[in-house]
Amino acid sequence: MTPRLRVPAAEAAGSGMTSQRVRDRLVQRLREGGIVDERVLNAIRTVPRHLFVDEALATRAYEDTALPIGHSQTISQPWVVARMTELLLTGRSPKTTVLEVGTGSGYQAAVLAALGLEVYTVERIGDLLRLARKRLRQLGMNVRSKHDDGRIGWPEHGPFDAIIVTAAGPALVDALIDQLAPGGVLVAPVGASASQSLVQVTRELDGQLQQATLAPVTFVPLLSGTLD
Repeated sequence: MTPRLRVPAAEAAGSGMTSQRVRDRLVQRLREGGIVDERVLNAIRTVPRHLFVDEALATRAYEDTALPIGHSQTISQPWVVARMTELLLTGRSPKTTVLEVGTGSGYQAAVLAALGLEVYTVERIGDLLRLARKRLRQLGMNVRSKHDDGRIGWPEHGPFDAIIVTAAGPALVDALIDQLAPGGVLVAPVGASASQSLVQVTRELDGQLQQATLAPVTFVPLLSGTLD
């Protein structure tokens, strides 16, 4: 499923360094980098990443690199977005609902929505959330969001088929694992700033948890509390 873009077609399509040709080259690099799920690659191809960064950085939007979005936060490297999304879709049970902890620019939520998932996203920094909401509305994406401490999750809408955490804590957060449905998958970076790894947790249908440590990554820290 692809998003129904409401922004002007030319703005969404981009030109020059934001054109479809440039996006296609990014998708090819991701494929060469080991991303194999065509649903994820199509979502990356479809969602206009240049609309989720400052206009001054738009020409760099389709580089495979993280970019600053203010408040000491970043929009994640496209390979990391693709890989985490791919990991969320694994497992025996179909994925329908997903909780994102750390809305940031809104790009990861947009990629998830482009896959037809029902997305719930939580952001602790009010300024970032307001801007992300505006972008998602302009794209016509139905993403539910709230300004809150992401470590709490969103229990009233749980359990979730998938949970993605886009900031690194020293350990997995029990409150988030508790909101993972049987058959669900949680993907999060874990560790200190100098030594983080991507971790995948699967809750089996009998409730047992299986954990796998994957690639080394670098994320901003997962903090508690909120900022306006």
